[in-house]
Amino acid sequence: MAIVPAEIDAYAEAHTTPPTELLAQLAEETRATLPAPAMLTGTVEGRFLELLVYATGARRVLELGTYSGYSALSMAAGLPEGGHIHTCEVSERHAEVARRYIAQSPYADRITLHVRPALDTIEELAGPWDLVFIDADKVNYVRYYEALLPRLAERGLIAADNTLWGGRVVEEGELEETTQAILAFNERVRTDERTRSVMLTVRDGITLIRRAR
Repeated sequence: MAIVPAEIDAYAEAHTTPPTELLAQLAEETRATLPAPAMLTGTVEGRFLELLVYATGARRVLELGTYSGYSALSMAAGLPEGGHIHTCEVSERHAEVARRYIAQSPYADRITLHVRPALDTIEELAGPWDLVFIDADKVNYVRYYEALLPRLAERGLIAADNTLWGGRVVEEGELEETTQAILAFNERVRTDERTRSVMLTVRDGITLIRRAR
């Protein structure tokens, strides 16, 4: 199920600043060579993440789920001087692509790629984090959320991707494991008195979360 009608999605992309030549090349290679190219962040969400970093002034950014590096490179473009991104990926195949494009970019000194389970990296890098982008395995979303919430900076944000999960969050009947995991995460956030959140219909759904004061 599409979240936004295709013609509206195309219109939004046409009225968004296009990606750099490097990001366009990265997107092309991702679609041609990697499994699950639907995971590619793409133009609209990439610019959204860049502007989110820019608007918040985030200096310490953590990403769970590098894939081919599009989102990390997008966010790096919004970093202030001295800002840095730590990005986590478990697939060496994905990481190899991300490394090549990060090395070619103007932001190679602003991005550190960690290739191992994200929960291990979260434990090693204590924070605090100004912005966290969660776009990794959905079955661990609640675990990531609980591990990261105490590590947010005072005005830090969590941005969780795929929270509408292709519209399957409103389907009835027997649901597969990943959909159940997204539903559990969404309900955890909705009922958590420690936080304030908003779910956006950007691409496949992005939920922004901050700690309540």
